[in-house]
Amino acid sequence: MTQGRRGVARCFTSGCVWWGVMARITLEDLDGLGEEAAAGGGGDGDEEDEQERGRLFAHWEAVASTHRVSLPRDMAGPIVQMTRHNQAREPVPYVTLSQREKSEEAAYEERRYPAGKWACVTKGEPMYEQSISMSFMKLMRYICKENSVGCYLGMTVPVLNEIHLTKEGTELEREVVTAYYLPGEFQQNPPVPMDPEVRITERAPLRVITRVFYGMTTEETILREIALFWELLGSTDTVLRETYIVAAYENPSIPQRRNEIWFICRAE
Repeated sequence: MTQGRRGVARCFTSGCVWWGVMARITLEDLDGLGEEAAAGGGGDGDEEDEQERGRLFAHWEAVASTHRVSLPRDMAGPIVQMTRHNQAREPVPYVTLSQREKSEEAAYEERRYPAGKWACVTKGEPMYEQSISMSFMKLMRYICKENSVGCYLGMTVPVLNEIHLTKEGTELEREVVTAYYLPGEFQQNPPVPMDPEVRITERAPLRVITRVFYGMTTEETILREIALFWELLGSTDTVLRETYIVAAYENPSIPQRRNEIWFICRAE
């Protein structure tokens, strides 16, 4: 078992977490495209629907290529569904425990997330962007139809990825776990995924310290934000040092979109 896989197992067994950042492929330009789809998706003929599917697929195919990911043709249906439902996103519930707001750059807060059920996929591709993109494509299929109830489940935000640092702390481990919080109506009875790589996991309550940052979410920017947050917090043994969470809340086409870096508090 590699160090990265030991880290994932450790977090599962301790009830810590397995979350992460929403890939750019998942929501690239969806706000604008969603409005267009809502306006033009109600055509009377199959021709209009097929044109819409082709246009959206071509757009996402171009986005996927920037991450060196090939977009399968069977993603056309989920892409259309996610686009049409883009404006309805259920927030993951949490309680704010404390806040520090001396300045925007120095602001951070402590939160507690309740126990809940998540669907997750683990990937360990050569590039971080490839792992999160390929994982979310599987989650999209599950959300849209490939589940035991056979219908669209609804989108929640943020979608999160758990990341691990190498022993030297200079790089990310390749293995990343992408997770989607099941909407409230499905928390008690989660639909069963058709894809065996999509796993339904229940986690214990989680306490994190979070800090907002804006812009792109690449491996380089993630490592920079982790280092900046450590400088802000100073020396402390209350949070994990090898495992982190990155969360995105806004459409990745927004240049200065809001993201968060999460430090995971040790079990009390």
